[in-house]
Amino acid sequence: MTLMSRVREHAYTVVENEAVGDGIWRMVFSAPELAGSLEPGQFMNFLVPGAKQILRVPLSFASADAESGTVEVIYAVVGDATRALTGMAAGESSSVLGPSGNGWRVREGQGRSVVVGGGVGAPPAVAAAGLLAKKGVAFDGVLGAQTASKLWGVERLGELGAGLALATTDDGSFGIKGFTTDALRELLSQGDYDTVYTCGPQVMMRGIAAICREAGIKCQVSMERMMSCGFGACNTCNVLMADGTYKSCCMNGPVFDAEEVAW
Repeated sequence: MTLMSRVREHAYTVVENEAVGDGIWRMVFSAPELAGSLEPGQFMNFLVPGAKQILRVPLSFASADAESGTVEVIYAVVGDATRALTGMAAGESSSVLGPSGNGWRVREGQGRSVVVGGGVGAPPAVAAAGLLAKKGVAFDGVLGAQTASKLWGVERLGELGAGLALATTDDGSFGIKGFTTDALRELLSQGDYDTVYTCGPQVMMRGIAAICREAGIKCQVSMERMMSCGFGACNTCNVLMADGTYKSCCMNGPVFDAEEVAW
């Protein structure tokens, strides 16, 4: 089965939708078939009632529960469509395309790993932590944000079994004052790690990739692009590769090996 053939339109019904931070919202929705087919690191494209834009909204997810048929999405309010999404109350329905893209990968016999999420990159990082926990791979985690009111997911890392669950904030209002790159350097100086999984602003992931390259550690990155259609037709989400070619973020990614990407 090809990636394209897996992408289907599903009806979804909101179960919960509430603010969990400054401009950060958590939505749980019911879509049983989708919940059972999503893989950590993949994304979905949402049709949002009341949004002025025609295009769907691409969002990652933090967790999916096949048993209950629900998916948990953490999203930032950054424009008209996500603002409209905050207005969807429990019981309201629309449609979503998915599962889309290629997710995180875990190798047989993989050693201790680290998940690093920055800003709205926290949900895919938490999803990576859930995958590592399911596969029995020991891991630590670092999540960062500008300030405490925009930070989400640190407690969840602990619940998933992280040995260390570190938080960084730019202003020092919670956790370590500084950046996720600073925390990762400190972790790598104190222990042996196999693989780093990261999602967040490109400047952050560029730094994470460089640190991993210097340390000789494998690194997977979840790239952020405007995946307008979600199935490779519009060519708005191309990612420049280190070999000079382009790959589609929605079809070849969003997860890539860091060494593949032209930073």
